[in-house]
Amino acid sequence: MGIGDDDHIGHDHAGPVVGDADSGADQGDAALSAPPFAVGRRAWLRSHRLLVSAVATAVVALAVAVPLTVADSADAAPCWSVPAKARALAGDPAAARKALDPLNDASNLQRAHQLLAHDRVCGDGAEVLGRIVTAATSATASGSPHTMTQARSAFAVASALSHREIPTGLAPAVARMLAEYVVDVTRDAPDGHDRDATGPAESAEGAALDDTGFTSYGRFLAPHEAHTTFGFSEGLDSAHDVSLAGVITELAKDPEAFAILYDAERAYFAHYLERLTGRAGDPAARLTAKRKAEKEKFGGDWRAYDTDWPDNDLEDITDVIAALMQARTRYAKNGTIEDLAAFDKSVRAHTDSAYRPAADRVTTRPPMGDIAERPPSARIRGDLFDGRQQLFTVYDAWVRDRGIPAERAATLRQLMDDHYVRGLWLARF
Repeated sequence: MGIGDDDHIGHDHAGPVVGDADSGADQGDAALSAPPFAVGRRAWLRSHRLLVSAVATAVVALAVAVPLTVADSADAAPCWSVPAKARALAGDPAAARKALDPLNDASNLQRAHQLLAHDRVCGDGAEVLGRIVTAATSATASGSPHTMTQARSAFAVASALSHREIPTGLAPAVARMLAEYVVDVTRDAPDGHDRDATGPAESAEGAALDDTGFTSYGRFLAPHEAHTTFGFSEGLDSAHDVSLAGVITELAKDPEAFAILYDAERAYFAHYLERLTGRAGDPAARLTAKRKAEKEKFGGDWRAYDTDWPDNDLEDITDVIAALMQARTRYAKNGTIEDLAAFDKSVRAHTDSAYRPAADRVTTRPPMGDIAERPPSARIRGDLFDGRQQLFTVYDAWVRDRGIPAERAATLRQLMDDHYVRGLWLARF
């Protein structure tokens, strides 16, 4: 069943407030006042974005020192206790970024590993680490693009938590971080390593469109926003490169983290669709004589110059959603999720309904954090855990609203269907 007009809640498509381009230095470290947000889970994120800076820079050097480990009981394995000076990072975004920033060449990755990579964390330590992750990687306010330091710090977090279990209390914060970088996550998760990436993050200038309207960093990018290149691996050993797919699969064990990631991808899906042209193409794409000649030389259809990358991007969104559903099924079968009904109930409690694209094409380019914070615009119809149904309910309504040509609509729908089935049954992640 499609999403009826009576379900539409409506949302504001106003463009972002964009500051000066980031050249590597942090912007907006001072405390700012953010507008309230109605959705409970996201209100938490907004309230923690603008934490007051109160700790001297010297804290950073001490924060990642290895503290004592203690045992919760005689039979338990030792847990890692977050030292007091590291705890202070949760209230100081600038210091948190300095502690986690791996630098342009990723030479400082070890510091993030020392702070975050622990099998067991004592007491409320996992939640504290989550607040540090939020402080270091989150945009400073709604409408603000991520800076290079924030984007590099997100890479460091993903590096530290790859190839390992993530403590329960830390998982929701890591999921929120990935949601804030939803364009970068969706781009890099299905393909893994990116041989063209030259560092843990790319500047807004480096991600700018070329003369054909193309950038490998995605479509509809916000001005002045840095992007995390999770696929960067040049010069990194296996202990430090990022397994983004592995992190997503690990987070799927936690119902709140699962809901956050699922919400982010569904919000991005609606965001993406409403910016496409009437033939489901990229409005920025330009057909140059050189590009036409290349298409003809290699046997491609030059008339698809504006649809190739939207096809790829929508397939990637489908891949991530399918991977979440595949992980849920696998965890239920192997006993990791002991009570599937209870898990699903918890996911629903953390889920922000459905997201419907606008009926008319939208031209704004909000930063990634705002994509993840998109207000829901409809009730969920059908089974929340049938990812294909959720995608196609939204997609089919968009096709009708926008009058997408039937042949193009059917082709794109089949591409997404193929990727969903493959992702669900072949455990691509």
